[in-house]
Amino acid sequence: MTQFAPELARALLLLTSIFLLGQKTANAEIFSRFFGDDQPIQVEIADPYIELHSGPGPGYPVFHVEERGAWIEILKRKTDWFKIRTDSGKEGWVPRHQIERTLTPSGDHTEIREATLQEFALRRWEAGIMGGDFEGADVMTAYGGFSFTPNLSVEASVSKVFADFSDADMADLSIAIHPFPTWRFSPFFTIGTGIIRSDPKTTLVQELDSTDQIAHAGAGIRVYLTRRFVFRAQYRNYVIFQSTDDNQEIDEWKAGFSVFF
Repeated sequence: MTQFAPELARALLLLTSIFLLGQKTANAEIFSRFFGDDQPIQVEIADPYIELHSGPGPGYPVFHVEERGAWIEILKRKTDWFKIRTDSGKEGWVPRHQIERTLTPSGDHTEIREATLQEFALRRWEAGIMGGDFEGADVMTAYGGFSFTPNLSVEASVSKVFADFSDADMADLSIAIHPFPTWRFSPFFTIGTGIIRSDPKTTLVQELDSTDQIAHAGAGIRVYLTRRFVFRAQYRNYVIFQSTDDNQEIDEWKAGFSVFF
């Protein structure tokens, strides 16, 4: 483990430098696209009424009803819920299907675009599956992630490794840094730790299952496809800290698809 410590420190330093480099650029782009000179969108209620919820979801209570013919301002979007403001200054959340039935100043129905590249940059949750090569063995992974900021997220994953002489189960927790989250082809860097449990298949010699700690550093790319779908490819270098003090390095390549919300 001591041999890996300098590499781990260098990886942390590199990730920190990349994070600081991309933070200012990413924040400027996001602010400009979402909170720049754009004015709220004004639409007219065409339904008999719309209901304003206190939060972006059906579980939030309705606290106000606005009637047909009133004009409202659309302030922002969160998934399929829209924050609006009435002429009297009340602000609340309205579901997408009600916004779609409002009218623009020209008399047309309001058009709602699907999830965009900008929403991809501001995603909070992501989940997906990947498959690939784990030092010559097949590997399948399911993962989920939460973004604290557009540049920083945490991910948890579980993997199954299918080797010739033994299978393995792996659980991993990692930090991911996204220096340019507004790019359609968005690079990222990860560092993390976890455990791996090996299950030998051979019956010629009695072998015991083993559980070892792992650490990794890696890099990859996310590609925004359409709506809420993302293609992801990544490389990781694992170090397995074996109980025999004979650490093992593993190269892993994987690719797959995910959704964000």
